[in-house]
Amino acid sequence: MIVGVASLGFGVAALVVAVAIGAAAGVSASLLGLVAAIIPLGIVVPTFMWLDRFEAEPTRYLLFAFLWGAIIAVLIAMTLNTAGQLVLWGSIPPEDSLALTAVFVAPVVEEAAKGLVIFLIWRFAKREFDGITDGMVYAGVTAAGFAFTENIQYLAIAWVEHGQEGLTATFIGRCLLSPFAHPMFTICIGIGIGIAATSRLGIVKWLAPLGGYVIAVIAHAIWNLAAVSGGEGLIAVYLLVQVPLFVAFLGFVVWVRRREGRLIGQFLNAYADAGWLSSGEVAMLESMPRRREARQWARANGGRGALKSMEDFQDAASELALLRRRMHHSAADARALADEQQLLDTITRRRHEFAGQVY
Repeated sequence: MIVGVASLGFGVAALVVAVAIGAAAGVSASLLGLVAAIIPLGIVVPTFMWLDRFEAEPTRYLLFAFLWGAIIAVLIAMTLNTAGQLVLWGSIPPEDSLALTAVFVAPVVEEAAKGLVIFLIWRFAKREFDGITDGMVYAGVTAAGFAFTENIQYLAIAWVEHGQEGLTATFIGRCLLSPFAHPMFTICIGIGIGIAATSRLGIVKWLAPLGGYVIAVIAHAIWNLAAVSGGEGLIAVYLLVQVPLFVAFLGFVVWVRRREGRLIGQFLNAYADAGWLSSGEVAMLESMPRRREARQWARANGGRGALKSMEDFQDAASELALLRRRMHHSAADARALADEQQLLDTITRRRHEFAGQVY
């Protein structure tokens, strides 16, 4: 029932967005924009899937986040940005109203539209939301969806108005030089909600997401200001602000992934002390290279069945560690103890499976 209603809602919203883009640029130009806009997805989405390797989020939630960004958030932005521009249009020239909308309206609207789905996943799927890493992953995937649809529109209009030269310039500027712009803004919200998800303090649960949203809006507004300024201003902001931020962003992503590995090791030690895991297994589970070695070992010695059991063993152990972390921060729900026992049973069964298949 829920899946059917959601599919219908996404379908209707997608039709509205497609009609709006087609009306502005035409069908052929929109299809051309669609093909070109797929390319940066091959850069952005794998980055966040790499970040999500220790404890992968459910595919259905990631797909929901992507579709929300690509369809619902875009539809909200189209509606409210246009309304804001029309309000300004009545008192100032059209060119000025467009610039002011880009700087003062669009960042507020778009970051709220994208951030809303992260908040909803946190509130209604808390068992799948374990902290900063998950917040960043959902934010990145949502923003990738939003940028995908936005790129279709910009690329199509560039082709209609300026031909191949305009399309090429827009593709280079949006898809190659700044594919992480939207994700870099929105992960600020994801980090804020991730902090809230593991905090015991009520005030932090409100202030952290709000602070992340404010930072996302400010960063987005600065980027849009540079874009509407054009020329040397855009180049200066890109080189002096955007590039250093992007380097810092990549460094932070790497640090967050390593941090999650350390947290998994930290919270699995209690189970090693209780005899559920060995110290060698904990050392393997907290290191992605060692996880890969364990999967290769299982496949080489026990075939696909052993490999599948090892993968399930690793996934269940990661879930167990992050569940233990939520329990430690008093952020787990009433089913936590039952979930803990179920995960421990899964770990035991999967170990017996791959060990039996290997030996």
